[in-house]
Amino acid sequence: MRALQVITGLGVGGAEQQLRLLLRHLPVDSDVLTLTNPGTVADGLTADGVRVLHLGMRGNRDLTALPRLVRVIRSGGYDLVHTHLYRACVYGRLAARLAGLRAIVATEHSLGDSQMEGRALTAGVRALYLAGERLGSATVAVSPSVAARLERWGVPAPRIEVVPNGIDLDCFRFDPARRARVRRRLALPEGAYVVGGIGRMVSGKRFDVLVRALAHLPDDHWLLLIGSGPQEDTLRRTAHEAGVAERVLFTGERSCDPEESADPDLPSLTAAMDLLVSPSPEEAFGLAVVEALASGLPVLYASCPAIEDLPPGEVPGARRVRGGSEAYARAIAQARAAGPWPRTPPAAVRRYSITRTAARLMDVYQAVVCESFPPPPQEVTTP
Repeated sequence: MRALQVITGLGVGGAEQQLRLLLRHLPVDSDVLTLTNPGTVADGLTADGVRVLHLGMRGNRDLTALPRLVRVIRSGGYDLVHTHLYRACVYGRLAARLAGLRAIVATEHSLGDSQMEGRALTAGVRALYLAGERLGSATVAVSPSVAARLERWGVPAPRIEVVPNGIDLDCFRFDPARRARVRRRLALPEGAYVVGGIGRMVSGKRFDVLVRALAHLPDDHWLLLIGSGPQEDTLRRTAHEAGVAERVLFTGERSCDPEESADPDLPSLTAAMDLLVSPSPEEAFGLAVVEALASGLPVLYASCPAIEDLPPGEVPGARRVRGGSEAYARAIAQARAAGPWPRTPPAAVRRYSITRTAARLMDVYQAVVCESFPPPPQEVTTP
């Protein structure tokens, strides 16, 4: 099977890194086409041996990109097109249909109750999404919560397939030597209690809540923020205003692959933490939380469908917290007072193994392709 993966961009982000990880485990010959921003994930895909195409789209309304995308699909000999992220779903599904391809899968990575990928869910956004969705064969939701949101929008339930995000469990397995090495590299004081936040630095992630919470905690509490985005400068100013700038470390974007940089990778930085906190009120899955759990960390979260969709009690190290900086400061203090957490991941995280995710997605691919290319009817001979 040959597939074209169409994605809006390939900077470091959850959907982008998830695509790269999936392609390492899917038994499919895939090319990747990015509409814009062939960033560091594009470099990683190329290093993995994946062919990466850049469409050079200039903006959301660059309609000249559509015929170019149609030509790529027609010339590629693809059996299936799989789209990722809003803009790629809108353009990719239409282009695939215009190219004569009916096997079209789209993954909905980021649908919240009031926003999608940081954009407000206006009537226009919803109408355009639903118009494009009808052109596809199946829509993959990364959690049952996202599937329920799609149904509320009017997407027919039989068209929705739940395939959760996956993680490399071995990659995040806790290693005390790696923890000690990274904490020395970060120049953390002996005995520092390190609170972590992972994600794109945008207002919806509410990392400012963590910065302000730090001001309510003793000086041996540190905050390690992993990611980048338009709110980074604002967060740095907030840290200065709160008087905690010397205890907030910004690492920038980090890959899961230790071979790609001399800097500590994401699993190493996760090992250096004592607690992961995710104050984002709207998540489609909660990938950072699951990765932290795979590292054996306790977590505090505001929204995490990956946990909320599990039976109660399956993740004892996870606690939901509501409120602002003072509420999170109290919860962090309570987590520390509970003592060191055993760095053993809960059994529930095995549900999110990347091998299981890839196998479930492959089932979707095969069903969609078989439906689009049914076998010819057999001749019936009469005696």
